[in-house]
Amino acid sequence: MSGVPEDPKIKERMSDIKSKVIVLSGKGGVGKSTVAVNLAVSLASTGKKVGLLDIDIHGPSVPKLLGVEGAHLEGSKESIEPLKIDNNLSVMSVAFLLRQSDDAVIWRGPLKYKMIKQFLSDVHWGKLDYLIVDSPPGTGDEPLAIVQLLGNADGAVIVTTPQSVAIVDVRKCITFCRQLDLPVIGVVENMSWFICPKCGERTEIFKTGGGEVMANDMDIPFLGSLPMDPSIVIASDEGKPFVTSYAETETAKAFATIVAPILKLKGRK
Repeated sequence: MSGVPEDPKIKERMSDIKSKVIVLSGKGGVGKSTVAVNLAVSLASTGKKVGLLDIDIHGPSVPKLLGVEGAHLEGSKESIEPLKIDNNLSVMSVAFLLRQSDDAVIWRGPLKYKMIKQFLSDVHWGKLDYLIVDSPPGTGDEPLAIVQLLGNADGAVIVTTPQSVAIVDVRKCITFCRQLDLPVIGVVENMSWFICPKCGERTEIFKTGGGEVMANDMDIPFLGSLPMDPSIVIASDEGKPFVTSYAETETAKAFATIVAPILKLKGRK
């Protein structure tokens, strides 16, 4: 499945982007979109030019996490301009195309494929160091479409929580990547533990360590663990990425270890 995109318009657009990273999860509710948003923001904060593409057609949450719900896009007959968050970060999501935030997208696979293809061929990202793609959970239409259409993505960051019910599905996600010749950059274990803000006691709500054990078992890198931190919830609800809003917290500092391997990517040919 590796190689340049087959569609000439996608090939032209993607030629201006050095590295493409897809954020995946085997199961919903593990904080994948939160990781994707904060990964993009972290990269942009280092001075890199970053695009964040939300291809969760049925549950796009990236605009909410960035505080840009209800934003409108500009464009022409030839292209769509992504929403500029700042000089280094641009965002595209199906949420920007809905009339109201409560509108449901009731589409079968072919329509979802067509929309993702349009995101890649018609959105004018310009020259980017990174394109981060937030994909819905599982191994269905959207993840398959983005891997096939990109053709030469640098790899996947896979997000899980520690409990076995999530790990089982993440293993399938890794198998999905291998079957499609998509490198796995590594696994992030989210909600690994909780520190009581009153007494400071550490509680492993979901039996921490499952993600690291699974990564070692499947011979893929383990990028790090993130705690269940109330500041993440507050930041997300306020539309302010926690890596910048709560930069001094242990959670934000832990995220730096996750970003480090992404910064070393050189682009896949």
